[in-house]
Amino acid sequence: MAGARPTRAAIDLEALAGNFAEARRLAAGRSVLAVVKADGYGHGAVPVARSLARSGCSELAVATVAEGAELRVAGIALPILVLGGIHHAAEAAEAVALRLVPAVHHAGQISWLSEAARSQGRTLSLQVEVDTGMARMGVPLSEAAAVLEQVESSDLLVLDGVFTHLACADESDLEPSVVQLRRFGTLLAEARKLGIAPRRVHVANSAGLLATADLASASPPEVNAVRPGLMLYGVPPAAHLRERATLAPVMSLQSEIVAVRRVAAGESVGYGAAWRATQPTRIATVPLGYADGIPWGLGGRGIALVAGCRVPFAGRVSMDLVTLDLGPVAAQIGDPVVLFGREPGEAGATLPVEEVAQMAETIPYELLVRVGSRVPRVEG
Repeated sequence: MAGARPTRAAIDLEALAGNFAEARRLAAGRSVLAVVKADGYGHGAVPVARSLARSGCSELAVATVAEGAELRVAGIALPILVLGGIHHAAEAAEAVALRLVPAVHHAGQISWLSEAARSQGRTLSLQVEVDTGMARMGVPLSEAAAVLEQVESSDLLVLDGVFTHLACADESDLEPSVVQLRRFGTLLAEARKLGIAPRRVHVANSAGLLATADLASASPPEVNAVRPGLMLYGVPPAAHLRERATLAPVMSLQSEIVAVRRVAAGESVGYGAAWRATQPTRIATVPLGYADGIPWGLGGRGIALVAGCRVPFAGRVSMDLVTLDLGPVAAQIGDPVVLFGREPGEAGATLPVEEVAQMAETIPYELLVRVGSRVPRVEG
């Protein structure tokens, strides 16, 4: 709207489609279940889901029933797996009403879901997560076969899938992942003997998908789907996996210079006088800060793109503003600034979010999802 500050997150849906195509190529015939939790990793779950559907995606995954409800309200009709499952009977009823596919992590959830399905006169598809080594969520391996039998014997519940989650697929040492895959394979073999054949069996997140060739010998033959998340948004989950796929950043956090001032050598900039100019220079002020998702820890060590050049942060990150040391860069008020992602235009420079995350001593996942709600997501 007129008068709004010039800060925005530009979302490149063509890049998203290209990244999905890469995921599908690596999946090599397996179904691609696209993860759009946490508001599509901060990109906007609804436009992301619609774009993925146009690209041929047939299934989605979210973390919560509320996230699934948002997609249903927006008219997204694809199957939606709720990775976090349900936590009480009322949530089970909502999952049934919305025709979501909740993950089951313990036997108590089966009772809630069965009762909700019975009261609404419906059958419900669900998936069972099995804990093979993450020790976070999922049915313990020792109890998994019994839980699968319980679901399979129900006339109200349909076993849509079985999955597990790899804890170390983004590490160069894949032995822990191999151990998890073998444990999962043993369970699937046991289920097969019991006559249990879920429609979907999946293990690989983005890292697992990118490392598919390295894990192929340990992957159970029943696996017929993958569930990439981060790579869909153009970010490799680890540096050593970067060359496994051609990915393009989907989000570019952009703003403009709103003030420029000259400072003399020795003058300070920002709170606490934490930064002082070592020589005469020009300071640019940019209207976004830690309330918008810029980590406070980038103060004094972050960089941004201005006119294709990398310029350093000067001083601390404020709630609403950051300041940059322009040095020799001839920038003025109104010139564009990129905090991560790509500059506008085909020849624009790129500042990868994973590089910024490394400066902030965090992970790219966190930078993407912490971009604040007052930053509008704009296609472009």
